[in-house]
Amino acid sequence: MNAFTFVKIKNLSGFFYSIFLWLYHVAIRFSSTWNEKARTWINGRKNIFDKIKRAVGDAKPGTVWVHCSSLGEFEQGKPVMEKIKLLYPNSKLLITFFSPSGYEIKKNYAGADHIFYLPMDSKRNARKFIDIVRPTLVIFIKYDYWYYYLNEIKTRKINCLLVSAVFRKDQAFFKWYGSLQRKMLNCFTQIFVQNEESKRILEAINVRHCMVGGDTRFDTVVAIAEKFAPVPLIETFIQNKKVIVAGSTWRKDEELLQIAFNQLTSEDIKLIIAPHEIHSARLEELKKLFPDSVRFSQLASNILPGTSNILIVDNIGMLSRLYKYAFIAYVGGGFTKDGVHNVLEAAVYGKPVLFGNNYKKYKEAADLINLGGAMSFSDPAELREILMTLLSNQDIYESKCNAAKNYVWSNKGATEKVIAYIEINRLLTR
Repeated sequence: MNAFTFVKIKNLSGFFYSIFLWLYHVAIRFSSTWNEKARTWINGRKNIFDKIKRAVGDAKPGTVWVHCSSLGEFEQGKPVMEKIKLLYPNSKLLITFFSPSGYEIKKNYAGADHIFYLPMDSKRNARKFIDIVRPTLVIFIKYDYWYYYLNEIKTRKINCLLVSAVFRKDQAFFKWYGSLQRKMLNCFTQIFVQNEESKRILEAINVRHCMVGGDTRFDTVVAIAEKFAPVPLIETFIQNKKVIVAGSTWRKDEELLQIAFNQLTSEDIKLIIAPHEIHSARLEELKKLFPDSVRFSQLASNILPGTSNILIVDNIGMLSRLYKYAFIAYVGGGFTKDGVHNVLEAAVYGKPVLFGNNYKKYKEAADLINLGGAMSFSDPAELREILMTLLSNQDIYESKCNAAKNYVWSNKGATEKVIAYIEINRLLTR
């Protein structure tokens, strides 16, 4: 590739990014006619700048803007946000979300001063947003890179951190056509990556402002475990029996569980399912698969479960506490294209973690497999065999419990590294 070709590609990357933004906006507007999530995405951004201006008013120095793509990134960034609010109580914390699944669930989070949807990326929007917010420090959690916002941040010489990032060789940053993506990386003042491999491949493209900080999700789940609050209705349902807690499940997970659970002959086993989605159609699917099940909302309404051994959790926000009650934890998503969900929420309590076979791109899931704290399967027969082994062999069970717990608790501390950087470099004032 000669120099002229490289220059053309570099210029074209910005053009194609603009085309991508336009196509995305068109596609989401079109799909909003039938897709509820897309409609929420559109409606949430109506008059967004008026909403921000009314809420923020004349922003003063000390605002920390934290951007999260969705709910998972919020949970990942939560320990950093909480530590900043504790150490810098005069700072204002402003959180933005790209996805409705993050914003709609956390829009009333009491730990933030302001929470908004992020306006669509554009040069005009980026300038207008930063003019209003006037952040002293910007933190992006894990990913969700938006060129115009990042470029405006760099132009104004605002300190910007990327926290708990993970990089792979197959990403655009490391391809011949990734000049714009590489430019975005250089907009960050400091990049905190989760592992040495990410640091190594960044340095290979001459990105030197990075350090291994670990994954703040470990700090999140440890904090949740340390502050565990009992759920009396769950304790009433369990009645001191062994329970399998299946969280963030999809249809395929539930079909496998239905077959395997029905083949467990012991009456001392109960099953709690907290599906990834709880809209009416999904709950009806679950009722057909598990006709003898009872819903959590029925327990809350004093409708007794009778002899049912299966509970369907039809609310959001309880899962991280449910895993505390598990004898065995099942984490869903291992049979979807997106892959297995958050295994750390279960492992922190020292529970054997089970999930489907699409997990290899997820470091913490692969780590748990290698360390003996988790087990994977591909069909109902394998799942049943694993369940029977864990239920009948105390030595195997305890070794997996210990491996899971040790993995999580030995990897906490990423939050302190981010906070130490902020303090050493005086990015905020008390």
